[in-house]
Amino acid sequence: MDPFETERLYVRQFTPDDADDFFMFNSSEQVMQYIRPVKNREESDAFLEENFNLYLDGFPYGRMFVADKISGVFIGTFSILYLDGEADYHIGYALMPGYWGKGYASELVKTGSSIFFERTNHDCLFAITQPENKASELVLLKNKFELTGNFLLNEEWLNKFALKRVNFLRELV
Repeated sequence: MDPFETERLYVRQFTPDDADDFFMFNSSEQVMQYIRPVKNREESDAFLEENFNLYLDGFPYGRMFVADKISGVFIGTFSILYLDGEADYHIGYALMPGYWGKGYASELVKTGSSIFFERTNHDCLFAITQPENKASELVLLKNKFELTGNFLLNEEWLNKFALKRVNFLRELV
């Protein structure tokens, strides 16, 4: 995925030089609370290597490094990943606790959704959350995603949200 910017953020692919930030992120119990189990350093490094294989030129796919545009400090991740098979994609975002509640997640969702619809022919972009993650649900609802039901992933029921291309384009007018 090509790098992109929002008003306050710079988003780019991870590199091997980002291993310390990636580990800090993936080992944080606060950050991982609604995402996945925390990882030790060895697991985090292996996961980072896996992420390098997700990147495709020109296509908005993979897990990305998010930095504050002014300071360059790592603040979290943004992703567009397969959800189910090869047809459905979901948007994801997570921030380090010091950056919660500042509107960064909405910025990422708004810009990331726009890039997804500009660079693909897909009619729908999905998002999934644990039902307890109300803050993330509010971000999605604020950005015109609609709760469509439940989704079973790895024996866990998640809430599934959808943003249809037609609804997204209508918001731009």
